[in-house]
Amino acid sequence: MSNKKFGYARVSTAEQNEDRQVLELLEYGIEERDIYLDKQSGRSFERTNYMSLRNSILRNGDILVVKSIDRFGRNYSGIRTEWEYLTKTLGVDIVVLDTPILDTTRYKDLLGSVITDIVLAVLSFGAQLEVDTKSKAQAEGIAAAHLKGVKFGRPKCSVKDWDIYYPKWKQGEITAVECYRQLGVSASTFYRLVHEFESEGKAR
Repeated sequence: MSNKKFGYARVSTAEQNEDRQVLELLEYGIEERDIYLDKQSGRSFERTNYMSLRNSILRNGDILVVKSIDRFGRNYSGIRTEWEYLTKTLGVDIVVLDTPILDTTRYKDLLGSVITDIVLAVLSFGAQLEVDTKSKAQAEGIAAAHLKGVKFGRPKCSVKDWDIYYPKWKQGEITAVECYRQLGVSASTFYRLVHEFESEGKAR
């Protein structure tokens, strides 16, 4: 049984700074080479480096450390499902630095498990509620701007049906695998197109 510590950090965009998360993971005692970082939305767990850590690196007895539950994910059901998979199927412990009760290395008895489930449910709900509220406010802002004649839009992508499947993946409605299969492109091509599409969109 392995007992190695790994850290995971996440920010939503390339412009956001992950330094504070990484610093806290280093202070917890995790080696820099064992910290995995994604700059992607937390709505879906189909993130490049997280999936690499989850599917190829983590072993029974390892410990996954995150700064806060919203850095782990932003989707209520997704967080609950992923937590269950890591702790029950893979046998990995999870430590959430900002919430000491969410530490499966310490609270393994029945009462501890019940309390952990309750706290996890509340925080997972809060994480999704926050992002949903922001999305609603953004949509209202865009609608108001349209009424004032402001033009929005991203550059067109040459891949057929990109405008259909990209938004579904971005909102966490489908996985990356489902998305690039529907588009008929490879995984590497898909992520390259995402990077180009989003970079060009920010420049407009």
